[in-house]
Amino acid sequence: MSLHNKTENACGTIGLNTRMTDADFSKFSKLIKEEFGIKMPPSKKTMLEARLQKRLRALGFSYYSQYCDFLFSPGGFEKELTQLIDVVTTNTTDFFREPKHFELMLSTVLPDLCQRNSRPVKVWSAGCSSGEEPYTLCMVLNEFSERNNNFKYSLMASDISTDILRKAMNAVYPLSKVDVVPMALKKKYLLKSKDKTKPLVRVKPELRSKVDFRRINFMEPFPFKDQKDIIFCRNVVIYFDRVTQYTLFKKFCATLSSGGYLFIGHSESISGMELPVRQIAPTVYQKV
Repeated sequence: MSLHNKTENACGTIGLNTRMTDADFSKFSKLIKEEFGIKMPPSKKTMLEARLQKRLRALGFSYYSQYCDFLFSPGGFEKELTQLIDVVTTNTTDFFREPKHFELMLSTVLPDLCQRNSRPVKVWSAGCSSGEEPYTLCMVLNEFSERNNNFKYSLMASDISTDILRKAMNAVYPLSKVDVVPMALKKKYLLKSKDKTKPLVRVKPELRSKVDFRRINFMEPFPFKDQKDIIFCRNVVIYFDRVTQYTLFKKFCATLSSGGYLFIGHSESISGMELPVRQIAPTVYQKV
């Protein structure tokens, strides 16, 4: 598919209050799969229609056909692609989500890496969404570091959505979002809003400064050369087809250091994939 050739104007004329044509949807879904690896089956058509309405209004378009033509034009493609991924991706996450992973970090993973490495341990939160996962990791890593003076770490967090990365870097969350954070960690790492009418908290600057946020598209070569000791990629590959999942997991394994750890979501599986890892706990693997 040539993304820089204008498509023929065969999208039809559709008002925002009517349905997207199958021809439009086919073009959108093919582009989303090729550029982002995200599968967009026909069952997602209604969802895509609803989410695209905001972009059509922002661009002053009345019809899906106009957006279709704009997106597939050379200038439109370059300007709109990052906006499209913000529309398509679903960003659902929480602090201390799947808590057994963080318990295993403290009991097994970090002691092992601390014993084996004299250099700083490198951690990657891949698909970090609005930041709850990397800030949780940062709390855990910081607590371990305070109890082990020789332990140092660096933490990179990435997502494909520029909009969600801005939210992650801002690090402001509803107070209800941090209910699961232990009280001692809340007091240590979070600040309550001084405005009593706004039940918000913000991650303290000393913790925010430890996270290196980057925009990374998994479908492209990873834009770094250093190997990681821990990769968290949880509840991300569920949006990809099996072939794309396998390709991505191979890339992650190539990026892991020897003896490094890969954490995936409990709804995900690498069963049947030939990868250089051994399972050490449910959805946790170590490179061999």
